[in-house]
Amino acid sequence: MRQRRLGASEGGVGSSGGNMLRFYTDDAPGIKISPTVVLVLSLCFIGFVTALHVFGKLYRSKLVPPGAQ
Repeated sequence: MRQRRLGASEGGVGSSGGNMLRFYTDDAPGIKISPTVVLVLSLCFIGFVTALHVFGKLYRSKLVPPGAQ
């Protein structure tokens, strides 16, 4: 019985694994930041958007007189 060789389209280990590991090496292009910094910045962005939403609701409630809607 003959052995079947894995081609590039069949998802072999070497087909895309090498490309994905390249993102995590020192020679990858782009800004080098740790995952902790990404997490903190994401949480700050979520907090900022939430604060804008709350301030917008409060500001809008002060502009419209009660019973006008």
